[in-house]
Amino acid sequence: MARDLAIDLGTANTLVYKQGEGIIMNEPTVIAKNRRTNEVLATGHEAWDMIGRTPSFIVAVRPLRGGAITDFETTEQMIRLLLKRAGVSRFARPKVLICVPSAITEVERRAVTEATRRAGAADAQLLEQPMAAAIGADLPIEEAVGNMVVDIGGGTTETAVISLGGIVTLRAERVGGFTMDEAIQGWVRKEHGLAIGERTAEEIKKQIGSAQPLPTDRDAEVKGRDLVTGLPKTVVLTAVEIREALDEVVTRMIDSVKECLGETPPELAQDLLTRGIYLVGGGALLRGLPERLQYETKVPVQLSPQPLEAVVLGAGHCIENYQALRGMFMDARR
Repeated sequence: MARDLAIDLGTANTLVYKQGEGIIMNEPTVIAKNRRTNEVLATGHEAWDMIGRTPSFIVAVRPLRGGAITDFETTEQMIRLLLKRAGVSRFARPKVLICVPSAITEVERRAVTEATRRAGAADAQLLEQPMAAAIGADLPIEEAVGNMVVDIGGGTTETAVISLGGIVTLRAERVGGFTMDEAIQGWVRKEHGLAIGERTAEEIKKQIGSAQPLPTDRDAEVKGRDLVTGLPKTVVLTAVEIREALDEVVTRMIDSVKECLGETPPELAQDLLTRGIYLVGGGALLRGLPERLQYETKVPVQLSPQPLEAVVLGAGHCIENYQALRGMFMDARR
């Protein structure tokens, strides 16, 4: 008998949860294709290693950008490969629950469910990522109390207040981990005349990036291409300048949370002062971000113990308790 699957189809990473087994896959949402033949050469970690290192006829692409599907055909190929690797065949057709950004359009929703069914699923349902994160955090979302989740992914920052099994207020801002990487690339280019790739920018963010001053601040050496001479060059970056490079992006994220708080009914807003804000997603790992968010909103902030896995674990909980929780799925609530 086919075991049902939950997939967190994120802009940065894709995670797969298999019924009764837990998380079986956690890989970058990247697919490498041969432009001439349209053949898929690699996905996940293998394709990620190819970014910026391929000849012109091989492209390593991300099918999702800013929480939106930029390439439907590639997305379908990726889902097909994920299901195949998870053991889906003509004889084992599971139900599949896919977590998607709440900002995706009706057309994108239909495209994802149809692509999943064509790829071999017996049935395909969608679940918003903030809702999945709240379930994964074991928050009492079916009670008449306010639960706030902030999901900072690769392409979007989604803030939702959930009560009685539904989303009461929602804000989705198209900024996330990749926007931070682009900000670092732009800063290094402008201030140091150095071109660096997105993988290098991500490494800098992880090493010395922060949302506010920290006692552990340090410098980092970075290698790139000099824009004037075209030759390889090394420069030293400080934590202060990277913080300055990231400040506009971090401010947009925090403003989005404030706007969501401003739209929350007073009774639920009152709950948040005691229950706090629950922070998930890869972008939430930026050092000092939970503390700065707490300072600016005056609401307690708690970082998930498993920020990268919270969404897929919530979706996995839905798969394990399919009938009881199917009312949470997007179609059921419209």
